[in-house]
Amino acid sequence: MATGKTYDPFAGYKLVSEMWEKQLNGLLYKLTDNKEFVQTANIGLDAYSRYLERLRKNQELIAAFMNIPTKKDVANVAKLSIQVEEKMDILEEQIWNLQEGLSSLNKGNLEMFQETVKIVTQMKTEFQKMAREVSETKNMKADLQELRQGLVDMKIIQVNIQELRKEIDGIKSIKVDIKQLNDSKESNHFQSDIQELKLGVAEISNMKTDLAAMKSLIEKDKQKKKKEPEKEQDKELVLTGVSKSK
Repeated sequence: MATGKTYDPFAGYKLVSEMWEKQLNGLLYKLTDNKEFVQTANIGLDAYSRYLERLRKNQELIAAFMNIPTKKDVANVAKLSIQVEEKMDILEEQIWNLQEGLSSLNKGNLEMFQETVKIVTQMKTEFQKMAREVSETKNMKADLQELRQGLVDMKIIQVNIQELRKEIDGIKSIKVDIKQLNDSKESNHFQSDIQELKLGVAEISNMKTDLAAMKSLIEKDKQKKKKEPEKEQDKELVLTGVSKSK
């Protein structure tokens, strides 16, 4: 087998290009390492910069005349778009914060509304209890007035009974006197008095019957008055049940 190297056709071109590069770098170094070249280069750069400024001004005038955006306009628009995006981000953050604040406020308002509803219901129940207590007190007052009236009537009846007892005692004493007179001879003179006394006794018995009738009437009135508040309580209970069902 052959052990020789393979032929590379680009090796010669590579050597030639390296030689030319070294020679050109040397020439450029010699040319630039000169004050006159540096001065001329500065003059050329100044002229070129002035030319570019005039060209830029002319471009701006033409663009303004033709309503065409320039590089500055595009740069300003880009800056403005960046600023707008930053402001939009800030606004989004503020909107999120506002939404969170509103949600918290809504929760607080709901809690307050629930508390107010509870308080109103409690006040309603307490008001109903107070109304019932007031009705009971009214009924108690009516019963007390009835009892007072009954006591007054009983006192009147007791006074009448005491008077009747006194009259009965007087009648008994008169009867005793009459018996004594019957034993005596003067009974004929007192017969007329005896008849009068009998009439008085009959009147007293009539008074007793009238008092008994008055007692029965008073008891009936008391029973009616006791039944009337019970009927009124039944009506109030019915009305309260109707209002609650509504």
